[in-house]
Amino acid sequence: MRIWFKIMKGTHLLQDMTVNDDTPDTRTHKIFNALEQACYEFDLGKPIWLDANVEEFKRHAKTRFRQDSFIE
Repeated sequence: MRIWFKIMKGTHLLQDMTVNDDTPDTRTHKIFNALEQACYEFDLGKPIWLDANVEEFKRHAKTRFRQDSFIE
């Protein structure tokens, strides 16, 4: 599984990274592990999965974490 993370401001890409995970973990574990790696790399706190994020991810296999998803 390959997951692309990016930080956008408006329409401008500020930072991005790709996490590759070939472990036999479940899809959910792979996503949470990759998100943890990206947050560490971008020096961000872990985002809160709001209901809108969960629904968007279920529908489109992607989601956007906005400023209100981060407590810090």
